[in-house]
Amino acid sequence: MRTSALAFVVVTVLAGPSVRGQEPSAENVADGMRLYRTKADCQACHGWAGDGRKMDTQMPDGANLRAMRLPRAALIAAIKCGRPGRGMPAFDRLAYSDGRCNDLKVADLKQQGLELPDPAATLQPREIEAIADFLMAKAVNKGPMDHAKCVEFWGSDVDACGEFPK
Repeated sequence: MRTSALAFVVVTVLAGPSVRGQEPSAENVADGMRLYRTKADCQACHGWAGDGRKMDTQMPDGANLRAMRLPRAALIAAIKCGRPGRGMPAFDRLAYSDGRCNDLKVADLKQQGLELPDPAATLQPREIEAIADFLMAKAVNKGPMDHAKCVEFWGSDVDACGEFPK
């Protein structure tokens, strides 16, 4: 009994907010925003606000995350495993090397004619979780962007908020 209690504590501490039921810290959300905008370059396809208004015309059209009702676990899986054949890269560098994603390997994707673009960078599991925390806090199911949401998103009335009427 003592070993199972200790195992529960270890899993709860290591698993993060999804198991503990706690909201992510402001620092973790800010880290996720930084990763979204820089290392992973999610904004190139999904737009800075996650609304699908992409930043780069050469990139695939990303989903409007602000209109999606997506649980955190599904969001993490989408970031980790990508969306083969739909333009979304897998940010886990081993995603299709060992069957961890959808029980498929690279050979299976090729056999099914599914392409998977390369990500801007691969991400560590904690980075994927930080991006998911950021998106859950600031984008997923938050509705269309407006001036008030823009100010809340950035933490102040930045230039980007000027496109939205006050």
